[in-house]
Amino acid sequence: MKLATFSIGGRTGFGIVKGDGIVDATRLLDNRYGSLKALLAGGGLAELARMGATAKPDHRLDAATLLPVIPDPDKILCIGINYATHVRETGRETPKYPMIFVRFANSQVGHGQPMVKPRASDRYDFEGELAVIIGRRARHVPKERALEVVAGYACYNDGSLRDWQRHSAQFTPGKNFLASGALGPWMVTADEIPDPSRLTLTTRLNGEVMQHAPVGDLIFTVPDLIAYISTFTELVPGDLIATGTPGGVGNYREPPVFMQPGDRIEVEISGIGVLANPIVAEG
Repeated sequence: MKLATFSIGGRTGFGIVKGDGIVDATRLLDNRYGSLKALLAGGGLAELARMGATAKPDHRLDAATLLPVIPDPDKILCIGINYATHVRETGRETPKYPMIFVRFANSQVGHGQPMVKPRASDRYDFEGELAVIIGRRARHVPKERALEVVAGYACYNDGSLRDWQRHSAQFTPGKNFLASGALGPWMVTADEIPDPSRLTLTTRLNGEVMQHAPVGDLIFTVPDLIAYISTFTELVPGDLIATGTPGGVGNYREPPVFMQPGDRIEVEISGIGVLANPIVAEG
């Protein structure tokens, strides 16, 4: 299934994307779950799949505003320097452990919504990534069972303010400007992607390919990350893990390429879809 969170007619809901329409899951499930995160926490994914199999769309997709798949995650955990090509372009050494930083929920928007270039910086960069969405509580998960806790996958753009990112050893300021990143367009459930390493990621800026790599090139794989992270914290339904970006980011190009108001950035992952966002200036 493709599951999206959307707003239409002033109401926020979630549902199943079918072709050019959306099945309203809130209606289908008699308002028992107020959000996609609540559905995951309540173990309702299988029921939704059964009931949604023959359901017809309630809304046209183009009539809805798509929000971040999980608008209110408990945690957004991002992995830095996790593709060999990105390690090489940054001049860093291959990390021995995952390099982890966090984002805040208000730093991300949904598919089609504007990503905002802040007034504070002209070094606004793109980072196409695979996002992992956790489906159940998980602690001390062995690597060989790690994919069992995944609800699904989405595209992620870890929009980064490179100068602010380097103000200190911690990346947090440069990764958390309001509406600077994006998540979407929807979540594809894990049953449709049994092996995320077989996916391919492509980032395009104004139609030009900037990044292109197999997800199988990750230094720390999805199971590696879940096993590591669940050792130091409890993962809960709706948590996001942005798994890292391949080489080709704008900061290390000659000359550097940064996103500007009027640009359009796309992150496409095979088997999932295209997360596309216009870039606007901060008001």
